[in-house]
Amino acid sequence: MTPREDPRLAEARALPIGEVAERLGIAGLKPPQAIERVGPCPVCGGRDRFGINTARNVYNCRHCGGGDAIALVELVKGCDFRAALDWLMGAREVEIDPAELARRKAAREKDARERSKQAEAARRNAIAQARAIWQACRPAEDSPVRDYLARRGITKALLPALPDCLRFHPDLPYMVPAAGNRGSWREIHRGPAMVALVQAPGGRGSGIHRTWLDLGQPKGKAVITHDGETLAAKKTLGSVKGGAIRLARSQGTRAMVVGEGIETTLTALVAGGLPGAAYWAGISLGNMAGRRITRGKGMRYAGMPDLDDLQAWLPPAGVEHLVFIQDGDSDPRSTRAQLLSGLRRARARVPSVQRISIVHAGEGRDLNDVLMGDDT
Repeated sequence: MTPREDPRLAEARALPIGEVAERLGIAGLKPPQAIERVGPCPVCGGRDRFGINTARNVYNCRHCGGGDAIALVELVKGCDFRAALDWLMGAREVEIDPAELARRKAAREKDARERSKQAEAARRNAIAQARAIWQACRPAEDSPVRDYLARRGITKALLPALPDCLRFHPDLPYMVPAAGNRGSWREIHRGPAMVALVQAPGGRGSGIHRTWLDLGQPKGKAVITHDGETLAAKKTLGSVKGGAIRLARSQGTRAMVVGEGIETTLTALVAGGLPGAAYWAGISLGNMAGRRITRGKGMRYAGMPDLDDLQAWLPPAGVEHLVFIQDGDSDPRSTRAQLLSGLRRARARVPSVQRISIVHAGEGRDLNDVLMGDDT
């Protein structure tokens, strides 16, 4: 019997990823009761590189890759597939009663349905919240959004009209999960914010990206602290997987430029490197890259997409030349492998895509650093 035919395999893959992470001693993932929990990778380190998703039952590291519970054990224990399965489930049983196998299968399917139901309810609620915030915003033009972007080097002279997908909220709360009270949230900060609309592949708004502002700071972002820790001034809300922030439409060309962040993508737009192209922000490296095939010798940095991933972002039909912008604030080799994975997925799944490219400002910096004259 091969490992892939082992009757323990389905049970191992159905184990809650949160429980597996605890068994492995992975600590520091926050928020502790959230569906998405993020923290340092137990193997490569690095703050906020690693995360688990309890609804999808997977993990991902921006450096090491991702996968299911078995892959997580392989990663942390440094073992092969068979050893990981043994660690999770115990030594292989010679024979299991068919009735017991059927009972276990029914229990797994019931658990999976319940997780799916909870995840869908949470998704719908988050989308509704995101749309309510979007409706409460006002146009970004003639607002502090203009001043914030100017601090990032994107002046009105370079960008005369702000994209419609950007708005301003004068007093947006910053919420975190309440300790010891699952499902409850509490406000730890409130202030002005740039709000961007995330659109699903069909074009409908499915989420928002928020950047809290403090124009007294060198780069205009608010400094938000909680329990002695500085938190990210940027957060998403709603359903963003597979979506994008559509900053500029194509003007008769079939080229598209995609960066992770709003500022990076707008920098590429005002630089005019590809006139007439569409410019979209992909929100996160994971969304742009999707799942990769990392098992096997030399595969970690091969940039091979897992084409079974149907949730990762794809360009719309008609795009012929797809360009990804590589930021310089992560491990360059891993980042490039992930971007290659996303580009190759697009070429394989979208027939019109014929040419793919990566633009990189250099190790340790991104395009916006260049625009701002920061060469450090």
